Amino acid sequence: MFTYTRHDFLKMIAASVMALSPAGKFAATAFAQAKESQPEGNIIVRVTAADKRYAFADPLRWRRASGKAGTNTIVILPARKQQPILGFGAALTDAACYMINQMPEADRDKLLHELFDPKQMGFSVCRLAMGSSDYAKTMYSFDEGEPDPQLERFSIEHDRAYILPIVRRAREINPDLFLFASPWSPPGWMKDNNSMFGGTIRAHYLGAYANYFVKFLQAYQAEGVEVNAVSSQNEVDTDQDSRMPACLFPQEIEVRYVGENLGPALELAGLKTKIWLLDHNYNLWGRATAELDEPEVSKYTKAIAWHGYIGKPEWVEKVLAAHPDAEMYWTEGGQHFDEEDYANCWSKWSSKFTGILRNGMRCIIAWNMALDETGKPNIGPYKCAGLVTIHSQTNEVVRSGQFWAFAHYTRAMQRNAVVIGSEGEVANVQHVTVVNPDGQYAVILTNSGKVPTTVQLRNGSSAVKVDLPADSVMTLTWK
Repeated sequence: MFTYTRHDFLKMIAASVMALSPAGKFAATAFAQAKESQPEGNIIVRVTAADKRYAFADPLRWRRASGKAGTNTIVILPARKQQPILGFGAALTDAACYMINQMPEADRDKLLHELFDPKQMGFSVCRLAMGSSDYAKTMYSFDEGEPDPQLERFSIEHDRAYILPIVRRAREINPDLFLFASPWSPPGWMKDNNSMFGGTIRAHYLGAYANYFVKFLQAYQAEGVEVNAVSSQNEVDTDQDSRMPACLFPQEIEVRYVGENLGPALELAGLKTKIWLLDHNYNLWGRATAELDEPEVSKYTKAIAWHGYIGKPEWVEKVLAAHPDAEMYWTEGGQHFDEEDYANCWSKWSSKFTGILRNGMRCIIAWNMALDETGKPNIGPYKCAGLVTIHSQTNEVVRSGQFWAFAHYTRAMQRNAVVIGSEGEVANVQHVTVVNPDGQYAVILTNSGKVPTTVQLRNGSSAVKVDLPADSVMTLTWK
């Protein structure tokens, strides 16, 4: 027997509010096109396990369910509508774009098609760095040197060499590519330590910094690259011990910046760019809630960007409980290049992705799209790996376990798909279900255990038995 928890009740409240919002319109569209009758017929199955990578498996078939739901049963609850999906992708950092750009042209275009073509991986949400992050060949901003509050020296010339060409090509391949940009640091002269490494922004430069954002957005727009959303600061609550481009951005400063500077500056410039707050870990859920409480902030945004390094995705529900109409996005997380399971950790990452989607978040953006075999280029202290590795000498492409986990989500979940309810406790098995705008259902089952297991999937009066290999990700789709 399945009962509603407080967690479920909060989701139902959020869903009722969403039904009155633009997101709710997406949900209504999807469900209007979905079949109201019980599922029947064949289920298409794709699996990643052992030597299989998003490979077809034997199709399954819905049967009439007999008896009550027993153990190892997962029940799909189509009426429990949750958040819409924006999409999936990774960060096109300076380092990632450099690695892709230095490939021979034919190899480069083949890889970009694999990543962005809607008929292949179809990545549809990518992150950009406004100036250098720690994953760049050199440290730079768009206005280096002595204080320049009028931004007379502002230039995106650095990005014309290989960042803009790669981003433009990605969007040519997938015109629906949504771009989100984050600054790791303002120009050094805007900060108390006069450096892009660590430090804190000086409050009297907040107006100039808002204009810096506007100039960046307008300059990219002039280059044919529309940026859809920005955050006020990457990882607002750390200066990274001054070992890389970073900036402390206290809560009261972010409230003031968004409400008095950035929001009005974007409005005055006629830019429709969205603002996402925080851009940091789950443990800052209290700060996120408090910032959304501020009327001068909520006038311009109700969106939070989350990283997955500290805390639990369930903590995002604390924010949604206070602000059911808020929008949640997951914007950073990745692997290390020296991890032994780099190429086969698909069940670990699929489990994380399931938790992200089951707790209200609308996109999943991995960290660097591509790096070399030693995590370069990198001016910071970390050992991050690319979603794909491009060998620095041979240009051989190695796909990570995270990449293969993504395949099950990007290929099965369309933009504006809606997460729906699924309940059932099965040892080592995680599950998430969506209905797509074209009425197709998709359920992703992850067996993170070391032994095979069998589950029964039930939808109304229909059921199907699913055999999950050990350490596997399986996607089932049907209409």
